[in-house]
Amino acid sequence: MISPVHGSKRNTPPFRYDIVGSFLRTEALKAARSLHLQGEITDRQLHEIENAEISKLLEQEKALGLKAVTDGEFRRSWWHLDFFLGINGTQKISLDQGRSAKEAVQRAESFRIVGKITFGGHPMVGQFVELQQMAGDTLAKMTIPSPALFHFVESYNGNEIYPDRETLFRDIIQVYQDAIRAFYEAGCRYLQLDDTTWGTLCSGRHRAHLRSRGIDPDQLAQDYVRLINESIAGRPVDMTIALHVCRGNFRSTWFAAGGYEPVAEVLFSQAEVDAFFLEYDNERSGDFAPLRFIRDQQVVLGLVTTKHGGLESKEQIIARIEEAAQIVPIDQLCLSAQCGFASTEEGNMLTEEEQWDKLRLIIETADEVWV
Repeated sequence: MISPVHGSKRNTPPFRYDIVGSFLRTEALKAARSLHLQGEITDRQLHEIENAEISKLLEQEKALGLKAVTDGEFRRSWWHLDFFLGINGTQKISLDQGRSAKEAVQRAESFRIVGKITFGGHPMVGQFVELQQMAGDTLAKMTIPSPALFHFVESYNGNEIYPDRETLFRDIIQVYQDAIRAFYEAGCRYLQLDDTTWGTLCSGRHRAHLRSRGIDPDQLAQDYVRLINESIAGRPVDMTIALHVCRGNFRSTWFAAGGYEPVAEVLFSQAEVDAFFLEYDNERSGDFAPLRFIRDQQVVLGLVTTKHGGLESKEQIIARIEEAAQIVPIDQLCLSAQCGFASTEEGNMLTEEEQWDKLRLIIETADEVWV
């Protein structure tokens, strides 16, 4: 099929075909993590196995033609908690029950603030250095959860350290400014903030729940876009920062549904990020009309799902890109999957072969649209 719309390729991130970040954990990695949990291998032995599996993953990513690569989040158990628990002043906690997603229940784990939060000595900075060394000349992409999500999760667990929200906001902002500086000094030029908060704020059910707690979801959106903007303020001009909006991805499930309209004007017209990675793989994400609030940011359309192995139609993907291009100029659009393939170490319900087939489809489609 010849694409009815044509744009130009990009040499800077986000790229016309891109990835969210996580990949299915390999069998060797799963086995090693299990042995480590049982105390049968040391931290160093686990690290060596992680390095070997990440090296193999990077070779596959580069062979496929990806212009930005990740470590697949192979060193993480959770897409967000591993980062939060590396922040000084936080502590892992067990919940009474796991958070419910559609037809699944996550592990009952979270975090709580137990002291003044600061950023320093975070293990993920060193992990990025290792990733960059293994990636060689290919751009290494780093993914971390957003500052808005840090506050949103923390607000459910409570703390006795911060007397008011503004004081906490100031320290969250400082933590993220320090984190961005640390990753930049380590060589990172492409950073993605992952955020389920905005997916929650798109959901009528979740908005009603927030109101039942005495929280105005519209004011919360304003507060969170300010939190993000102040957290990334002063970032180096040669560092791309993207925001990925997610509605849940634990083992191919989801916890929120609803189009972007409730948050579109605040998020798209006010957030000072360089790009948005937006879920658009099914009806839960709504239509493209909210994209009318996009300014000059790049919009990475998540039109290919990671929740199952069925391969989408290239013709239908191109048709949807054409539809989005009626609202946002084609050269502000890119293509990716709607999320990663394994937001937690359990992974989504598809095979590694299906995972790579999805990425090939994304690349082939993008090459027909942006020439």
